[in-house]
Amino acid sequence: MSLQTESQYDPDSAAKHRAKQTVINLALSLVATLGIVLVTVLVVPRDDSNRIKPVDYVAAATAAEDSSKLNLAAPSTLPEGWWANQAKWSQSSADGVKVWKVGFVGPQNQYVGITQAFDVNPTWVAMQLSGFEKYVYTYGGDEGWQFYQPGKNTDADPYLWVLEKDGMFISMNSTARPLELQEFAKLIEQELAK
Repeated sequence: MSLQTESQYDPDSAAKHRAKQTVINLALSLVATLGIVLVTVLVVPRDDSNRIKPVDYVAAATAAEDSSKLNLAAPSTLPEGWWANQAKWSQSSADGVKVWKVGFVGPQNQYVGITQAFDVNPTWVAMQLSGFEKYVYTYGGDEGWQFYQPGKNTDADPYLWVLEKDGMFISMNSTARPLELQEFAKLIEQELAK
């Protein structure tokens, strides 16, 4: 059995070895963790499909028209690439206003929301237009659309087109371009003419 003399044993060397080994172990665990994350990201399947399913708004409008005997604005054809993601009929509400809502999504994820209300009153209309300011826009239709944009400090879609006719209120709020809104305005006008 050999005995180490005090000169052969260096306590600083053992401390340096332990410190060096801790850094190596830390680096190895970091590499292993990043490898596990990378494998998980690459291997786990992801569903990139649209989770919002198209809605048969024409069938919903037909059912609502049959029960209410009202003509709802539900264009049977849409511009290329557009589809409905919402269709809702509310016949009984606290304010007595009957409301049809239908939403359309375009090919670049632009949105047009159509609200058609019956037996509206001035208070209800004022609430719909709250926070919006009129602006001038030239539209070739002859129905009398009014054009609004959000006022200062109003968080809303950039466009709101409104048509009031025979006690009925129709609005289109949208992130789409005005030319696309013109297409929808014409479709609505055709539906109202039926």
